[in-house]
Amino acid sequence: MCANGIKTLSPDWPAPEWVQAVSTLRAGGVSGSPYQGLNLGDHVGDDLIAVGENRRRLEQTLKLPSSPIWLKQVHGTSVIEVAGIQSLDIEADAALTTQSGIVCAVLTADCLPLLFCDRQGTRVAAVHAGWRGLAAGIVESAVQALAVPADDLLVWLGPAIGSAVFEVGAEVRDIFIAHDRAAQQAFHYRPQPSGRDCYLADIYLLARMRLQLLGVEAIYGGQYCTYSDSAAFYSYRRDGVTGRQASLIWMV
Repeated sequence: MCANGIKTLSPDWPAPEWVQAVSTLRAGGVSGSPYQGLNLGDHVGDDLIAVGENRRRLEQTLKLPSSPIWLKQVHGTSVIEVAGIQSLDIEADAALTTQSGIVCAVLTADCLPLLFCDRQGTRVAAVHAGWRGLAAGIVESAVQALAVPADDLLVWLGPAIGSAVFEVGAEVRDIFIAHDRAAQQAFHYRPQPSGRDCYLADIYLLARMRLQLLGVEAIYGGQYCTYSDSAAFYSYRRDGVTGRQASLIWMV
């Protein structure tokens, strides 16, 4: 999708036609350097007027039925039912709704966004999962909150940092392996001149494994790398001071 300079990705998944879902790219928008483009994060040091205009343009371009519910993400496991929410300062890492016209959204810049819906198109959710949230159980919390059989769920893994560049320490690997021994296949040792243990982590595979342990098999996406494509994506690991892209889902 491309309009007014704004570009988005759409999940390739068999969701009902009234379930709409997109993930934004950084093209378009009015933010200046180093947030150049469509920065949608209001907590990263960008001019708030520019962020507000970017959000307005996004709503207009996508013809959203309502303004997205922007969460205060804290790398935790809270899932919020966002219908009727008025607060602009909700601490949570997942938004869920069973009502049409409500737009669930998460912001990312290397962390993994997951979009959920059930096969009948009666509920949707947007989830923010960095390695901390993933390890803590945000995926499990979201699946539980959706309250449908696991084999009734569709999941799309949006743009996140790729396995060729996502460096973590041995302590991160140990956390995931303590939960599931099979998780060791998502980590590959990378020698360091300092002698410090360092691993390349596959956050897409880690999320897939968590979902599959819950019985979720209809998993799509997972082919992007935010770090490696500076023209398309914001990346905190790459740039430090940077913007945020959004992944949104709603029912019309």
